[in-house]
Amino acid sequence: MGQNKILIGLGIVFFIASSSIFTVSETERAIKFRLGEVIESEFSPGLHFKMPFINNVKKFDSRILTMDAKPERFLTSEKKNVIVDSFVKWKVADVKTFYTSVAGDVRQANVRLNQIIKDAFRSEFSKRTIKQLVSSDRNAIRTELITLATPIAFKLGIEIVDVQVKRIDLPNEVSSSVYRRMEAERERVAREFRSQGKEASERIRANADKQRVIILANAFRDAEIMRGEGDAVAADIYAKAYGSDVEFFSFYRSMNAYKNTFRSAGDMLVVEPNSEYFKYFKKSK
Repeated sequence: MGQNKILIGLGIVFFIASSSIFTVSETERAIKFRLGEVIESEFSPGLHFKMPFINNVKKFDSRILTMDAKPERFLTSEKKNVIVDSFVKWKVADVKTFYTSVAGDVRQANVRLNQIIKDAFRSEFSKRTIKQLVSSDRNAIRTELITLATPIAFKLGIEIVDVQVKRIDLPNEVSSSVYRRMEAERERVAREFRSQGKEASERIRANADKQRVIILANAFRDAEIMRGEGDAVAADIYAKAYGSDVEFFSFYRSMNAYKNTFRSAGDMLVVEPNSEYFKYFKKSK
């Protein structure tokens, strides 16, 4: 009987002792209450004490959480809709404020944070055109969004770590209009390139024709000069040769004339018999 009392006593002591301590890990934030009132919220990782039945403790995840927002429509400065798909990285910064503002509920915190981010998106996108949104640096938009949303989120005990735009799409009706403008612009650029190419082609062709005429003219000139020089040399050689034996070259020229005149049996030449043309026919020796 006495032994049972001891075991019961040890059990009560163990229960009280275990109810008097709690641990906080490195990935947790904790709040200690006294009869429902928050009395302490700054706990370092490790072992801590509380009063059984008087104090109770709630723990919250202190790691970075992700809120993946649904795609939303926002108006640009041109009053045109864009569909934005984004996500937010956040964590609990002030656990006491987090508990008192959203009751420590992550889902409720996501709902509140989603509205804050949407307001920031609406403010930023209303300052930019579609072209600026598509072509501008996403980091600049990210910085502006964080700057706008951070002070409001901090009132919920939340620290915004990052805001990223996954994609920006255009509604079908806007896409068609934009694509038509892009197509028209590309067609204009293509026409301009074709015009420039045609102009360059004509310029190159004209220059080639000019060079061709110049080259042919120079070649004809050089050929005529060379022909004239050759004829002069030939004439000089002929004159010297003719002068060395006038009678032989006279005979040679007459033989060539006979050969060229009477190429076939039917050839006929009507001249006087006493003509100079037949002088070598008259001489037998």
